[in-house]
Amino acid sequence: MSALSRLTVREVRVRALSVPMPRPLYTSGGTILTAPLVLIDLLTEEGVTGRAYLFCYTPAVLVPVARLLANMEDWLKGEAVAPLALEARLQKRFRLLGTQGLTGMAMAGLDMAAWDALARAAELPLVRLLGGEPRPLQTYNSTGLGIIGPERAAAEAVELLEPGYRAIKVRLGYPDPKTDLEVVRAIRGAVGDEVVLMSDFNQSLSVPEALNRVRLLDGEGLYWFEEPTSADDYTGHAKISLEARTPVQMGENWWGSHEMAKSLAAAASDYVMVDAMKIGGVSGWLRAAALAEPSGWPLSSHIFPEISSHLLAVSPTCHWLEYLDVASPILQQPLVVEKGFTTPSDTPGTGLDWNEEVVARFLVE
Repeated sequence: MSALSRLTVREVRVRALSVPMPRPLYTSGGTILTAPLVLIDLLTEEGVTGRAYLFCYTPAVLVPVARLLANMEDWLKGEAVAPLALEARLQKRFRLLGTQGLTGMAMAGLDMAAWDALARAAELPLVRLLGGEPRPLQTYNSTGLGIIGPERAAAEAVELLEPGYRAIKVRLGYPDPKTDLEVVRAIRGAVGDEVVLMSDFNQSLSVPEALNRVRLLDGEGLYWFEEPTSADDYTGHAKISLEARTPVQMGENWWGSHEMAKSLAAAASDYVMVDAMKIGGVSGWLRAAALAEPSGWPLSSHIFPEISSHLLAVSPTCHWLEYLDVASPILQQPLVVEKGFTTPSDTPGTGLDWNEEVVARFLVE
């Protein structure tokens, strides 16, 4: 009997952390100064531990998510570490409540930890367990360029390129549309025409206002317009996508592959972006990649670069890896980006091993 078939859940260890952001992230939807992270350790009877983390966006839900995960432990003890079976078990438990929001986050975290445990037991990096090979992935630097005005944005754009990136992303959605234009032109003037410049509106605009911005910015050489309007407005995004010459990007707020399927059916965007936590962990990502493949929708990742690098590498329509650094301070071996490319960790699992000394400093009781 192989090690993979013997893994059994013994314990779910959960910790809540508040980790300083390397740069405050100012968006049209609010400011993120610290990263509220929930660490998950899935311990097995066989001595293998699978790990994952969740990014909770706001401190208000940090402790509730951690408690929810802790409450789920009794349902999992003694169960085989079989991610699809565990997912089905939890789906049944939460059928009346639903599996979006905090519930979906918790389920995805357990799924990611389970897959990490399986890969560690097989002594393979996750990408190899899934049938792929570690390979360089084009990566853009998303750690910064918030709503900070033209002058600061231009200076920060130059700083973000210094490690060797050739692509960056700016947050837009200023109250005055002219400021969006000024920011884009200031950045372009500072970094030159060869740098790939994405833009993200963080759902800040109504559909009519988004159409106005599209007309204003369409000739500025932006690589994509990300989430110009409400993430669940697929019809609105389709209207914007139809009028814009610049491709429209969305998907980070799909709760599972069923929502992704609805968005694709509406032709809501030109590109798709998957968030490992919201799409349903590794299991959900694999379904999302399968949906994107038949029509060739270019698929990018949203945050969680450590595990997303493994998943993008096995995605048929792999596009861009987003590097937004929230976890590297607490990792023994942070993910390395070299000259704008990221290669998945070649160590067993997803490459997540906690620096316990640092973790202890950021614990939230």
